[in-house]
Amino acid sequence: MKYTVNNKGYYGNFGGAFIPEMLYPNIKELENNYIQIIESESFQKEYRDLLKNYVGRPSALYKATRLSEKYNTNIYLKREDLNHTGAHKINNCIGQVLIAQRLQKTKIIAETGAGQHGVATATVCALMGLECIVFMGKIDVERQQPNVKRMEMLGAKVVSVESGSKTLKDATNEAFRYWISNPDSFYIIGSVVGAHPYPDMVARLQAIISEEIQWQLQETIGRNYPDYIIACIGGGSNAAGAYYHFLDNERVTLISVEAAGLGVDSGKSAATTVLGNTGILHASKTLVMQTKDGQIIEPYSISAGLDYPGVGPLHAHLYETGRARVQNASDEEALRAAFLLTKLEGIIPALESSHALAALEKNNFLPNDIVVVNLSGRGDKDMETYIKYKDSF
Repeated sequence: MKYTVNNKGYYGNFGGAFIPEMLYPNIKELENNYIQIIESESFQKEYRDLLKNYVGRPSALYKATRLSEKYNTNIYLKREDLNHTGAHKINNCIGQVLIAQRLQKTKIIAETGAGQHGVATATVCALMGLECIVFMGKIDVERQQPNVKRMEMLGAKVVSVESGSKTLKDATNEAFRYWISNPDSFYIIGSVVGAHPYPDMVARLQAIISEEIQWQLQETIGRNYPDYIIACIGGGSNAAGAYYHFLDNERVTLISVEAAGLGVDSGKSAATTVLGNTGILHASKTLVMQTKDGQIIEPYSISAGLDYPGVGPLHAHLYETGRARVQNASDEEALRAAFLLTKLEGIIPALESSHALAALEKNNFLPNDIVVVNLSGRGDKDMETYIKYKDSF
């Protein structure tokens, strides 16, 4: 496949594993075993059984009738918000914990921004009886208190990170530092970022999303692909999962939506493909928001899950090759899209997913088009923000 990782861990010009020597054994152990484990019959049986009976998959592919009428096209929502824990993140966490067990690891570490990956990791660790430590930026701890409390109730230790911007980037930095000092632990990265093989492994585990979209569309409209798939991207795991089985199908237009924050040129943004250039971030060569001398530019978004100064190497490759159409949505546009979906369909989306919904306003779809929006999470965690702005929309 043209858009999947090569045997050196690269997507075109992006990817690789730029790691300290102390992590080399961990990364090589994972690289040498992950595909064999994922493709094994025992893994697939256990993984799919948990997705069905614990997570509640398949997630619905819902025809949003009133939203479709508004935009004069056919809009389907892939309802990842209906998963146990409220987002797509658990697809990856279950898979990585099963891999960790097969590699005989008993301590799990993770980073989280919006808290959904942290909650999903803590949930699966509780299910499997594993020790769990979650690193989270202090600012995200404050704005995502419900998720922090959930993680703690599930038995995870939440470490508040005080360095840098005190958000997702810094939580990831601290998780890497801990991993270097504790190589017996297993690091569950929550997105398609980091050293190879993480971007490919996470994409494979999230590919259940596009696998379901194929057969659900076949059942619904008589063909197994849409005209458009829209997904938000920070690191980009939900988008990677929604795109995976359509990457080589050029009939499907892929639309990736980044967080513009207060505006691309405002200095308060997370629109990496517009503002970034090639660099190394969290052990991967990708597009990074950085100064001329390589210092990270602090990202900003109203959404705790999208304020990341880079993007996964797969998405950097899709952008560079033109396979994905990368757009962005501001805080205001994302909020407007969230309140619109709530009023028209009775579904409160996560702020991350609201950025994807905002793209409906920015594209001209034909009446017969099939447009799938990956609704990557639900809005419970963002209620405090929504309440603050409810009278503005």
